[in-house]
Amino acid sequence: MKSAMEQCNFLIVGAGIIGLSVAGELLSRGRSGILILEKELQPGLHASGRNSGVLHAGIYYSADSLKARFCIDGNRLMKEYCRRHNLPLRETGKVIVAADSEQLEGLHELRNRAERNGAVIHLINTEQLAKIEPHASTFETALYSPDTAVIDPVRILLAMKQEIQDSGKARVLMNTAFLKRTGENTVDTTNGPVQFEMLINTAGTYADRVAHEFGVGAEYRIQPFKGTYMQLNQNRSDLVNGNIYSVPDLKNPFLGIHFCKNVEGHVTLGPTAIPALSRENYGFLENLEPETPAILYRDAVLLFRNASFRHAAAVQLRKYSKRVLYAEARRMVPELKLSDLQPSSKRGIRAQLVHWPDKQLVMDFVILQEPSSIHVLNAVSPAFTSAIAFARYVVDKL
Repeated sequence: MKSAMEQCNFLIVGAGIIGLSVAGELLSRGRSGILILEKELQPGLHASGRNSGVLHAGIYYSADSLKARFCIDGNRLMKEYCRRHNLPLRETGKVIVAADSEQLEGLHELRNRAERNGAVIHLINTEQLAKIEPHASTFETALYSPDTAVIDPVRILLAMKQEIQDSGKARVLMNTAFLKRTGENTVDTTNGPVQFEMLINTAGTYADRVAHEFGVGAEYRIQPFKGTYMQLNQNRSDLVNGNIYSVPDLKNPFLGIHFCKNVEGHVTLGPTAIPALSRENYGFLENLEPETPAILYRDAVLLFRNASFRHAAAVQLRKYSKRVLYAEARRMVPELKLSDLQPSSKRGIRAQLVHWPDKQLVMDFVILQEPSSIHVLNAVSPAFTSAIAFARYVVDKL
């Protein structure tokens, strides 16, 4: 049985890292009457809890982007949050290696972007690389990012949720999904109607649907991509000290596969970026929805109209093969053996935004606003890293 109408000052849709960070920022400014809707029974079951756990350091992003603007401060603030709450934090840094001479140009472009963004970055030779990551290999030079770190995303989400609830000025309604807008300042949920003064849409993979209910973002569609991982046998985890990345294709928003040693000392390899069949298609044919035919249609149009997407899809689909993934990984860590790689249950969905009129994948965060609501779209990497700094920007816009 649905409850009577809830009333609040601020209604936040989605208890992922952006939603919880916005709630925390509102509380820090003395606001109250905050209600957060989360359709799952606990935080972290989707993108915010399924990422690599890497705190990025502002290397990859164009200097005029929101990602560049908030990544470095977000990195610092998230580290401070982890220290303040005694949460796991591995400050092991990251190396980015080039497989051959062709990737050196991309490596130097990353260095230039990092320097323009104010990120700490070092161009290192093979001898210096060997001291940081003894088993990594590069062609002539590599990049070293000392500020890159690894955290436990789920523990951060749970700590934030508890802190918000303990404030007495905000509530998190779990198992409560947004359904539709029913009036100027009212929405319907699976647990009844809610009346609000301001709605903040941080619904992740479903953020475009919520935005469309408010008459904004009609030109945008979220096209889901699946990230799959492998893991190293535990007795081979010494092949990696921290994080080993390759040079990505800078025409697309994906960073490519990388090695990451998590806070527990386990090493994962991934993620791929494979077109998914639904917004929660973690398995092969799992969680197919009525929207699946429309997603497939959009994939087909993008394959036909967008050359970069076509190339990326062809490359990524091949990585369903363990041997193809291994061949790419071995260019970063030559001592890796095929038998070192084991299946991993880790899966994630990237809520990649597409600007549909020109069929282009959106590279930056997007914020849309109308009088009674604000909508965060394309909250993809480095959204977790940027979250606390980005939340300040969102609240400023309110």
